[in-house]
Amino acid sequence: MERGLIWLPLLFGFFWLAWQGSREYQKVEAYKIWAEQFERAKYDIYAVMGQKENEITWGKPTTKGTIEESTFSLSNVQEIRLLVNNKVVEIENHPPKGRKIELEFVSSDNSNSVKVPFTEVPLAAKWGKFLQNFLQNLKNSNQQ
Repeated sequence: MERGLIWLPLLFGFFWLAWQGSREYQKVEAYKIWAEQFERAKYDIYAVMGQKENEITWGKPTTKGTIEESTFSLSNVQEIRLLVNNKVVEIENHPPKGRKIELEFVSSDNSNSVKVPFTEVPLAAKWGKFLQNFLQNLKNSNQQ
């Protein structure tokens, strides 16, 4: 009887882990369907983000699909910053880790900014670098 009581919490733990894995799998499958409409997309546990031409769409992943979806145009963005632990860091010279990682898109009129959360600093830095180059090319093509 005592052995059964010892193994019972492990059994519950196993079923809980299996249930969590199933939920994460459902989120990834919903993301795959959502990401088909974009040229480039990213998924992590905090947020999904997709780029189509100069439009960025992001939201929170769930098992049913993306919620709290928001779209903005890169043509209205003045600057893209990498925030690690609420401090602006250089995209080229970023720290390897951080607790709170975000890409901040500062609008041209400085009235508001959009912060997209990331789980890893290197992933956020790659996206930031790519989108900065894309934004620079977009501005150069508008000037000509």
